[in-house]
Amino acid sequence: MTSATLVPDRPAGNRRSARAGLPLTRVSGLGLGVAMVWFSLLVLIPLAAVVVTASEGGWGGFWRAVTNEQTAATLRLTVGTALLVTLVNVVMGTLIAWVLVRDRFFGKRALEILIDVPFALPTIVAGLVLLSLYGPDSPLGVNIANTRIAVFLAFLFVTLPFIVRTVQPVLSELDPDAEEAAASLGASRLTTFRRIILPSLTPAIAAGAALSFARAVGEYGSLVLLSGNLPMRTEVASVRILSSIENDNPDSAAAVAVVLLAVSLAVIVVLDVIQRRVMRRG
Repeated sequence: MTSATLVPDRPAGNRRSARAGLPLTRVSGLGLGVAMVWFSLLVLIPLAAVVVTASEGGWGGFWRAVTNEQTAATLRLTVGTALLVTLVNVVMGTLIAWVLVRDRFFGKRALEILIDVPFALPTIVAGLVLLSLYGPDSPLGVNIANTRIAVFLAFLFVTLPFIVRTVQPVLSELDPDAEEAAASLGASRLTTFRRIILPSLTPAIAAGAALSFARAVGEYGSLVLLSGNLPMRTEVASVRILSSIENDNPDSAAAVAVVLLAVSLAVIVVLDVIQRRVMRRG
């Protein structure tokens, strides 16, 4: 007979302490206070000010501001294009990250650097670059200036690196032994990717998608030259906000900003739910 080694249970008080965490020390408390003050000054207070400004005209004024025909058109274009661009980035960003991590080829280092160009390039310069390539004097013979395709292309350009850079480090840290074990048991590549690789990548993909969407809905500089900012056609929400401020209508500008904030938060929540479900199924 073999004897089993019994490990005594922790006392209930110790389990509760482990769950609750250690009490804050003076240094930790000071650090937490500084962090909260800094976060409040940069994020919470400005957001609260925007919400207060948007509500100054009451619910009726807010509703009129966001359902105005021109404003509604800009919101539909901005949110719809941002969602479409995010879906494209989920696929292409993951694919690019996979190629950079799993493959070796000539020019890989150059591609690694070029991926970060949209991060480093001022957005107005990005707009000038896109206009030079896809404007009236395009060397490629492609003119998409002042069209909705221009909005889509500008969003794609400025959001390209987000999913690549969130997925790449996670993919590089994955243990190949699990993939090899699945292959030895007869699992196809698709099954291995869906059941082993994808659950590990999902949090990174979701984080990159949230960043990509948030970046797109607030984009302004790269659109100024390429899209033309035509009302009811290519005008985006950021341009509409600026126009409202220039016309001395801060309530309308704040109302549009609140809608964008609410949509962004909703997208983040949806992505978090999808991420959790994929991880459970994986």
